[in-house]
Amino acid sequence: MPRQITVLIIGAGSRGKNYSNYALYFPERMKVIGIADPRACARKELQEAHHVDEGNMFDDWKAAAEREKFADAVIIATPDRLHKAPAVAFAQRGYHILLEKPMAVTPEDCKEIVLACKTYNCILAVCHVLRYHPVSLKIKELLDAGLIGDICHIQHLEPVGFWHFAHSFVRGNWRNEGESSFSLLAKSCHDIDLINFWMGGKRCLKISSFGSLSHFTKDHKPQGAASRCLDCPVEQNCPYSAQKVYLRVAEQGSFHWPVSVVCSDGKYDIEALTDALRHGPYGRCVYECDNDVVSNQVVNMEFEGGATAAFTMIAFTERLGVRKTTIYGTKGQLSCRGSGPVKVFDFLQRKKLTFQPDRTHSIVGCLNAHGGADYFLMKSFVSAVADNNPSLICTGADETLTSHLLVFEAERSRKENQVVFLET
Repeated sequence: MPRQITVLIIGAGSRGKNYSNYALYFPERMKVIGIADPRACARKELQEAHHVDEGNMFDDWKAAAEREKFADAVIIATPDRLHKAPAVAFAQRGYHILLEKPMAVTPEDCKEIVLACKTYNCILAVCHVLRYHPVSLKIKELLDAGLIGDICHIQHLEPVGFWHFAHSFVRGNWRNEGESSFSLLAKSCHDIDLINFWMGGKRCLKISSFGSLSHFTKDHKPQGAASRCLDCPVEQNCPYSAQKVYLRVAEQGSFHWPVSVVCSDGKYDIEALTDALRHGPYGRCVYECDNDVVSNQVVNMEFEGGATAAFTMIAFTERLGVRKTTIYGTKGQLSCRGSGPVKVFDFLQRKKLTFQPDRTHSIVGCLNAHGGADYFLMKSFVSAVADNNPSLICTGADETLTSHLLVFEAERSRKENQVVFLET
């Protein structure tokens, strides 16, 4: 029987809460024994869920890091710009680390985190959850088995979802690069990591990128629109209306994400939601926000041996996160949409083969985010810490640093309007 590990939650927001749920459903594997968050309501909610002693509750992660090590691991789910400092501090204390993506918002900070974890012999798992998704792993298995021959080109699309982009990247925490990070890093480092993963050992040699912020600007504000959706006379004609995205959903009885993010004071009812929309950031007109991150971006890559990849991130889509992948090989073509199945057209036999991803696990609803990938990430991390076996981690320090550096170079290409040749 694997031993139970103990963890601290550093950042009790949506992602920290989600990862902590693993302890509620698998208490024999993980126990939350400490929580750090500056918001009293967020701390209290997790404290009550996990029955954490008052002495292990902190309004500042630094206070937890100053104590002698009192848990096996930390789950760091703070805002993007607040990843590096706690990651380095807890590594120096000898904690194993589950770190929400992105690892950090600069190449230098990413490298510092990796160095700290290696220096103090800490297991690091970055939450590139899609590497743990059964579909991603099935694609990798088929590629490694040579079913489509040598990879010539990967085409990969991430549809963000029209209302999701408005929620997170126009009104929400990732709307402004100066306060968080740029879109490609915040939203699509998953996808650049997947492309690098599927390419195997081939190194990316050059990269280019183009993209811009479309539509969500003051120039596109409808005539007569108000500054807030609750007061807007033309709200009925706006697909991005906060009343449609949040209030109408809550009126149907759902206070889950994204409504739960808007009700940040811990009260989940129509009155609290209405007040938050009237006074908080999520009730603002999408054409009057301080957003500056791009809404559509393409990334082109060339790898060793001449293989290429093209990635597209686009805000204006019907579906949310239903990724579409086509991989062209010398012996066949692989295609997959969303949760599968994975289809391969064999050039020699001239027939299509269908492969189902592993669906043998029964995953509880609160761990089913990203198609169940959150569950598989947590299972791998907990097992790695319990067995002191870093090989169970698919998204360790070196792999994550490599793909993060590709993201930074892609954004440099976009901003400088040039192809970036990567160092050998």
